[in-house]
Amino acid sequence: MAKRSLRHTIRSMDTIITVVAMPIAIMLLFVYVFGGSFGSMFQTGPVKYIDFIVPGIVAMTVVSGIAYAAVRLNMDLQKGIINRFRTMPVASSSILGGHAVSSVLSNLFSVLLVIIVAIIAGFRPQADPMEWLLFVGLATLFTLATTWLAIMFGLLGKTAEGAGSFSYILLLLVFVSSAFTPTDGMNSVVRAFAEHQPMTPIVETLRSLLTNGTAGDSAWAAVLWCVGVLVVSYLLALRIYKTSSSPKNVGGYRQALGSGPA
Repeated sequence: MAKRSLRHTIRSMDTIITVVAMPIAIMLLFVYVFGGSFGSMFQTGPVKYIDFIVPGIVAMTVVSGIAYAAVRLNMDLQKGIINRFRTMPVASSSILGGHAVSSVLSNLFSVLLVIIVAIIAGFRPQADPMEWLLFVGLATLFTLATTWLAIMFGLLGKTAEGAGSFSYILLLLVFVSSAFTPTDGMNSVVRAFAEHQPMTPIVETLRSLLTNGTAGDSAWAAVLWCVGVLVVSYLLALRIYKTSSSPKNVGGYRQALGSGPA
């Protein structure tokens, strides 16, 4: 199942390019247009502004990319391909897991591209190999958690566009966090929200690993948020899949078979 999903991803490299293009464009805009003003206005300290925002851009890249997992899964549902798999001796977790593995790998590749562009633009991480390993581990956990959230919405969506639209909420959480500005300068109400939602500890931990060489005080909160979202989304996705998995009529199934290989 993972191979099938990866083949579809490789065939549509324009998807990865699209996912990477928006975060890179925002990063370059903030650094080269607003960077000087933001860096002094929000007092990012000894950390250059590009070093400050790259972890937030990484989070944005993941959030943008996982929407395509929801879209692809929903398209498989609409075409009857999922119903075909349901008639085979394949575990439910394997069918959904294939989409999850493909999403994680493609999104980590997108993150790599973003970091390469950031380094070209002046990003200078201070992490040693162990911190890089922890960074990759947290980025993978974050991607896996949000991917299963995407899979859940992919199963619930009536259309592919509707299934992917949930990512706008996650993008809003990225913007209303410490991704682009420290929370100290925010309005008290906005600051309270920003400091108690999942994106802030995740971004703060990624930033600490890359710039300070430590996991930071927010590491446990970041891991707990990711694990919590992962467990809840995984269980709900499996439940939704099983409770709504009665195959369509034989005619519809035959039509799906006649549509060619997935």
